[in-house]
Amino acid sequence: MPSPEGGTASEAGPPPIDTRFVRHVRAFAARAIGVIYPPSCAGCGGATADPGALCPSCWTGLRLIAAPFCPRYGTPFALDLGIDTLLSPRAIAEPPVFARARAVALYDDTARSLVHRLKYEDRLDLAQAMARMMSAAGKTLIAEADCVVPVPLHRWRLWRRRFNQAALLARPIARGGGRPFEPQALARVKATRSQVGLTRAGRAENLQGAFRVPPTQAARIQGRRVLLVDDVTTTGATANAAARALLRGGAASVDLLTFALVGDPAG
Repeated sequence: MPSPEGGTASEAGPPPIDTRFVRHVRAFAARAIGVIYPPSCAGCGGATADPGALCPSCWTGLRLIAAPFCPRYGTPFALDLGIDTLLSPRAIAEPPVFARARAVALYDDTARSLVHRLKYEDRLDLAQAMARMMSAAGKTLIAEADCVVPVPLHRWRLWRRRFNQAALLARPIARGGGRPFEPQALARVKATRSQVGLTRAGRAENLQGAFRVPPTQAARIQGRRVLLVDDVTTTGATANAAARALLRGGAASVDLLTFALVGDPAG
């Protein structure tokens, strides 16, 4: 039978898919998966009502960072002195290369468990839930950013791990904030040794020359405000090295957003 365009009915292509039917199939599949794999707590693995949620015990164990905090490092203050621009002693003595840093929680108990399960137990599904919390904690930074760049892994470490946890967190943050995601804008060109056990000075020395903006990617960050994303801030050495490379590569400024922050509240 001829089609309106002059071809036969068989040439007109397959009939349109009923979107309601597709939604029903997806909903049924989600329910079936929920029966086979019941939702579990992202922190401890216990039963929860929703996938990726935290049980009450883990939620209360998450030491969320809230104001007041140091505007440079994002470290919470033990006391509220009523001064929003007050810098921590460390920010005065050791100003970071990045402009501002924010994190969801202190790296303790539940936060450590979440990071470790994502990073070392291949719980890639946790990235979405962690990214949502990071988006809330870094709302201002995201709104003022021109693009989002994850801290990269060296190619050999990426090959062994098979994924970059920073990129898994950065992608949904960029998408949710309507910002360009630039995973290739920064490269890790030096295979550094593990930072575990190194002093603050040792970490900084270990990361010298570790990052570079590839010449082919320079236009993506030229004159732009970059939001750098990673899973944990320890001493800030990695973020400083990455931010320095981005600034040398032409970025106008660099802010830092991580899930967890190592360190006690600032004095």
